[in-house]
Amino acid sequence: MAARPRRAWQRMLSGRRLDLLDPTPLDIEITDIAHGLAFVARWNGQTIGDWPYSVAEHSLLVEDILARLNPDIETCWRLAALLHDAPEYVIGDMISPVKAALGAEYGRMDERLAAAIHRRFGLPAVLPGPIKKKIKAADRISARLEAVQIAGFTESEARRLFPLQSDAIMSVLHIRLRPPAQARAAFLDRFSVLMKTAGSPA
Repeated sequence: MAARPRRAWQRMLSGRRLDLLDPTPLDIEITDIAHGLAFVARWNGQTIGDWPYSVAEHSLLVEDILARLNPDIETCWRLAALLHDAPEYVIGDMISPVKAALGAEYGRMDERLAAAIHRRFGLPAVLPGPIKKKIKAADRISARLEAVQIAGFTESEARRLFPLQSDAIMSVLHIRLRPPAQARAAFLDRFSVLMKTAGSPA
């Protein structure tokens, strides 16, 4: 008797059946992404406060930082920043040491999901290198801020693990902790605004 194939899909609240190994843009709904990210905790939940600091909140912060650092950047790339961790709505937020231990397959799954998400919302399946670099820089600033403000790192630890070219922006950034429903609504509101003005990448 032939072995039954392993199930590699997840039923989403929208009713979609998302194939984790072979996702397509038709599988993707922003409401599923926003809901999932609002319930996924950054730092494995090891943060201060009465609410977990969610990937949805982190994504909003990274998009804000990108815009502050690059005031003239196209709106479509701000949308890409908002969605930079979108695959985590189904594969979770793994801290860097765990990602390294899991090896290349985790990275490939993340890339396949990101490509489907990008195509669903009018972005290139693979972002241009310079744009990825800008988003990564904003992500690193966010990680440095989170490490010190809510994740229990000392300033010296954070400077060593998350080095920045300039600390100037840190003084104007703030971490928000709020219930998942509020984080989900804020993420969806920001997505709606960006989608209305994004257009096609130049």
